Amino acid sequence: MTDTIISDTPQITFSDLGLHPGILQAVAATGYTVPTPIQAKAIPVVMQGRDVMGAAQTGTGKTAAFTLPILQRLMPLANSSASPARHPVRALILTPTRELADQVAENVSRYSESIPLRSAVVFGGVDIAPQRDALRRGCEVVIATPGRLLDHIEQKNVSLAQVGILVLDEADRMLDMGFLPDLDRIVRLLPQNRQTLLFSATFSPEIRKLGRTWLKEPVEIEVARPNATAENVTQIAYPLSGDAKRAAVVHLVKSRGLNQVIVFSNTKIGTSRLARLLERDGVKAESIHGDKSQLDRMKALEAFKAGDLEVLVATDVAARGLDVAGVPCVINYDLPYNAEDYVHRIGRTGRAGASGEAIAFFAPDEERYLLDIEKLIKAKIPRGTLELPAQPQAATRRSSAGSSSSGRERSSRAYADMSSRKPVDDFFTKPYVASSVSATPQLPKSAASGKAVRKQVGVLLGGR
Repeated sequence: MTDTIISDTPQITFSDLGLHPGILQAVAATGYTVPTPIQAKAIPVVMQGRDVMGAAQTGTGKTAAFTLPILQRLMPLANSSASPARHPVRALILTPTRELADQVAENVSRYSESIPLRSAVVFGGVDIAPQRDALRRGCEVVIATPGRLLDHIEQKNVSLAQVGILVLDEADRMLDMGFLPDLDRIVRLLPQNRQTLLFSATFSPEIRKLGRTWLKEPVEIEVARPNATAENVTQIAYPLSGDAKRAAVVHLVKSRGLNQVIVFSNTKIGTSRLARLLERDGVKAESIHGDKSQLDRMKALEAFKAGDLEVLVATDVAARGLDVAGVPCVINYDLPYNAEDYVHRIGRTGRAGASGEAIAFFAPDEERYLLDIEKLIKAKIPRGTLELPAQPQAATRRSSAGSSSSGRERSSRAYADMSSRKPVDDFFTKPYVASSVSATPQLPKSAASGKAVRKQVGVLLGGR
């Protein structure tokens, strides 16, 4: 039997939820006093030990909705002993991306400052040794991406035998990214007598099937209609194409004095190129995408959170899980191919009840994507006109010279167009594959056979 709660919660404060004073103090330090609807409904149910399926639009505070009650439930198990054996893993939080894992870990650390509970975060793309050491020292809460967690399990760095709470955060995203086999392997290692919390943007048929498989009589908490966009985010679309899009970003940032703006591009090569050109135009910008190392991505995010960047240019890797207070504006430089990604993108602004603005650019042949988005969100996005300042003649000459001097720029655009056909950032959609050393094809060493060298090069390049 599943209970369903559709939120129309009366105004309450965090103090009304029965949380420990140490947790309340940490929440107050963040500046929040009134819980969001998903928090107000989920926290009491989680504290009762019930399984929960929670659905809420992005940016509504799902992380705190499970983090706070988990810490509350683990309070009786908190131990100040230095012995690793006294700190077994009690709660496991699984997330689809490294950035989201890091974000959740920050929340856990912030809210548990005055509680003797240990936490650790593990994800791929960084050195495994510090993570191994943290796990072996013992910790009650582990936040992890599925693939790296399986690496640690295989290396016997962590035991899940005493996990009492499992959280599947952004469960729909994990299914989209092909993590179901990994999740199944992990769940089989957990005690059957546990509390399971599943949070998702929507309750799709696949999510409901997952809930029936892994949850026991869950309480359903849904606080927004599926694919709704936040009412406090104003939306507008401007018909622009080519270099006018970049000029529009520069104009909007400079004329409005904007800082911490997220600009979404569909391709990795387009993301890097746009960030470089914005820097050339005098805008402090950095890019984040799957071809960058984890260290570089984390540096870019930290600079963005600190307010050192005017613009963060991102692929959809940042559309979920990136929680930065005060993002005034999100710009869809490229409209997403998947209409649902638009909802997640613009959810980066207007968070925690603040107002925000979502701007979209579209060329004539891209308007069909805008129509798909409007059909999904069941709302008309207003069209507008943007008056851009005239480009200086020097810039015009540079642009003209650049377009006629060589074919490299044309090749770059052609490659970007070809790459743009890929709907998602494939770096983050690959299912878990156990670490292995792969052989690298070697070119013939003999200089005598030039034909053999050319033939081998042709094979490596796919015949191009």
